[in-house]
Parts: sequence; C-alpha cells; structure tokens
Amino acid sequence: MSQQTDVENQLREMILNLDISPGERITERWAEAAFGASRTPVRAAFIRLANEGLLRREGRGWMTAPVEPEEIRQLFDYREALEVSALRMAEGKITDEQLQSLTGLLETDSTSASKDALSRAGTEFHLALASLAGNKFLTESLKDVLQQLSRARWLDSGSEQPAWEEHHALVNALTEDDIATACSLISAHIRSSRDRTIDALNRNQRTLRARGVKLTFRTPI
Repeated sequence: MSQQTDVENQLREMILNLDISPGERITERWAEAAFGASRTPVRAAFIRLANEGLLRREGRGWMTAPVEPEEIRQLFDYREALEVSALRMAEGKITDEQLQSLTGLLETDSTSASKDALSRAGTEFHLALASLAGNKFLTESLKDVLQQLSRARWLDSGSEQPAWEEHHALVNALTEDDIATACSLISAHIRSSRDRTIDALNRNQRTLRARGVKLTFRTPI
C-alpha cells in the first residue's frame, strides 16, 4: 500500500468516525507526523479527500468539511433519486440468489447489535440494493453519497430499529416482485431518515457546537 493510500484511508476513517470534528483545522505537517509520511503523499491524500467533500481549503491550511444541514438534505434527495432509479432498472432482473443475499444482510440482530455494526450492515444493504440495477456508475455514486452522509448519521443518537424494520418490508416487496411498492417504501425510508437526521442536527445545535462540531446553516438553493 502506498503512503498516499495509507494516509488517505486512515484520515478518511478519522473524519467519518468523528475522531476529527467537522470544521476542525488540520495541517499537512500534522499529518506527516501523525502518519509517518512525507509531504508529497500527504498533500495528494488531502487533495483526494477534498475531492470527496471531506476536506476543504482554509487559507493556507485545511479543515474538515463542516456539517451543513441544507447540504445533507440535498444529499438525501439525491440518494433517493439514485435508489429509486436502481430499483426501477432492476425490474424483471432480480434473481432468487440476489434476494437470498439481501435477506442474509438482514440477519444482524438489530435489538442487540451496536450502532456501528448496524450502520455498516445498513450501508452494505443499500449498496446491494443499488447493485440490482447492474450499473456500476449508479452504485459508485450511491457509495459516495452514503460516505458523505455517514458523519451526519453519527451525530444522530436515535435508534436504528425503525430503519431495520423498513429494510425487511422492502425485501418482502421485492420477493413478491412488487417494484412499485418497493420504490414507494425506499422513498419513504430515505425521507424518514432525512427528516430524523435534519431534526437531530437542528435540535442539538448547541450541544454539537459545544463538542466542537461546526454546523453551517445557509439558505437553500
């Protein structure tokens, strides 16, 4: 593994897990010392993460991207468009093997599993749903969106239980070859997640800012 990839992966994980808070300033020199890497691969890693929307230029330095509720809302809307399109494209092409694979992803016990485990399983489930369309560009786009949304989900301390029950209902609709119902369920599922996340960000502004989390509120485009 190259130094750039190593720095990239470690720094991405720290940002997504909120080990580095949204809006926190970081420097290339800090990363060189923290990851034992030289300047060129560190700079290349920073640029790559900036292209992913996780880092931003701040003067001559860098900062992790703040959490912007309006941007989060737009990402959820884009996610809905992608996932509904994937299901419509998959109509008539879903195999029994794929349905069994989806069912297997729901075997995690949502009543006892950690939020981290449920989050990972949920991401796998939604990417598997997108893959039903057989379009790698759509799946990669969804992967990017889910990554950008993951920080906001960690800021929401709510239960994952409702989402897990909705996953089961969605698989049931696909098993019945009812794409129309599946599309309706995925839309409702994503909108519910969007509303819970935005509500949590708005409700917990003071607490989050006290933790060093930078929130940016702006007028919708």
